Amino acid sequence: MFFHPPAPVVLVLASGRGERFVASGGAVHKLRALLAGQTVLEYTLDAVRLSGLPWHLEDVGHPGMGDSIAAAVRATAGAPGWLVLPGDLPLVRPETLRTLAHALASGCAVVVPEHQGARGHPVGFAAECLQDLLALTGEQGAASVVRKQAQQGRVQRVAVEDEGTVTDVDTVQDLERAERILAARRC
Repeated sequence: MFFHPPAPVVLVLASGRGERFVASGGAVHKLRALLAGQTVLEYTLDAVRLSGLPWHLEDVGHPGMGDSIAAAVRATAGAPGWLVLPGDLPLVRPETLRTLAHALASGCAVVVPEHQGARGHPVGFAAECLQDLLALTGEQGAASVVRKQAQQGRVQRVAVEDEGTVTDVDTVQDLERAERILAARRC
């Protein structure tokens, strides 16, 4: 099942330094770490490709997540919206991306996935958030945009059964946990 236009663009953020992963004992950048024989980033990109949604990979180095989001939005400024997906979420499911895209199309400004009460990614933003997203800088990501829209009652929380939305790979231990989850999915 593919999403029919106008579809938000999935912004895959892959420009972070991955310092926590190396500090935890990782020998390579976390996005190049192997998960069941494939890199973490390739798992994330596979899910995005299978979703059928348009996408943009932001892999140029930036000082912080806010800068990365702003650059990716600038590169796709004509889009009807965006799903901001950090590249270190290799277990996110394609159907979850489509679910969030549909929720965003329902008219809210921001959609936030929740898995068993925990807030996850990707977070979706409608085109009306363009200027606020372009203004982002630093490490904080788009939390300020979510807060602004929440004050106006324009944020929709979407319950998902996808633990991949809350399973990021920041440390070697996270990678091991992702490996166990992936093995369980395959059984």
